[in-house]
Amino acid sequence: MAVPRQRPPRLIRPVREPATVPPPLEGPWAPTDLRLDHADLLPLPYGAHGPEDVLIDPDGRVISGDEDGRLWWWPADAPPGTPPRLLAETGGRPLGIELDPVDGGLVVCDAYRGLLRVTPDGVVHELTGTAPPVHLADNGTVARDGTIYFTDSSDRFPLSHWKKDLLEHRPNGRVLAYDRRTGRTEVVTSGLYFPNGVALTPDESALMLVETATHRLLRIDLPDGRATVLTDLPAYPDNVAAVGDGTYWIALPSPRLPIMERLLPHPRVRQLVALLPGAVQPQPRRYGLVALVNGEGRVLRTLHGPTGAYSMITGVRQHGDVLWLGSLTATGVARVRLG
Repeated sequence: MAVPRQRPPRLIRPVREPATVPPPLEGPWAPTDLRLDHADLLPLPYGAHGPEDVLIDPDGRVISGDEDGRLWWWPADAPPGTPPRLLAETGGRPLGIELDPVDGGLVVCDAYRGLLRVTPDGVVHELTGTAPPVHLADNGTVARDGTIYFTDSSDRFPLSHWKKDLLEHRPNGRVLAYDRRTGRTEVVTSGLYFPNGVALTPDESALMLVETATHRLLRIDLPDGRATVLTDLPAYPDNVAAVGDGTYWIALPSPRLPIMERLLPHPRVRQLVALLPGAVQPQPRRYGLVALVNGEGRVLRTLHGPTGAYSMITGVRQHGDVLWLGSLTATGVARVRLG
């Protein structure tokens, strides 16, 4: 059964910010590797869409969700076009998916149910719910001691109105930590601009985190929560996945939009734009993009899909020499080889 959806505030509360200029895709960001336009597709069932994140579990299953609250899986070696099998139904909207080291199950950030644990046989357990402080659980990472660090992207707007949070451009987000021994959820750091993807460093002394609204990559020191900006990105970032060697893949759903950045000094105009139907608000570009960075934020590699054959990429995960992709809007997960 689907859980009730939160009602968003009608009006945003924007403040005046200086305009910014999106940097060009050049240097390490130059579109020289265009393999994302030739990815294999493993489709969701007919009518389903929105496999926002993707994970490969120890049994070799590729797992993703959909907008209707279901979790699906495919064999990692499945030929293109292979349909998935149903794993579980959350009743909400699964976003970030991580492996639970306790039992090989899953930790799922659900936009409408909070933090969930899904056992290997598909039984769903609610860990946090959406009572304060959790409002929009988005992406997570699990420490060796079982602590779950995850982003609470906005305490004002539900996932269905994420564009309003970006137009408001206020620090409505936080990073939270769930302690499974006590069942308590604590704030690690707050005052973030739509924090989204998060991943632990190999020594677990810090988190690598991206803010979608400010297109920044940050390092969050643990346990004090001190934030350091590492780099400004030329695209809006979403999920982050650690490779395990001190590097991280970042999913980038869209290059930055000049119109959005020109609106920053004009809060009243942004307030009016937020009242328009979603179809006439500024739209993400149809462009596939992911980037590999190191622990200092230096870009090591970028993959592009200029035609948008697989676009709005929100999830990325490396498994061997294969890169798996998820999308907020696509009708299936995608796969490309890195060699």
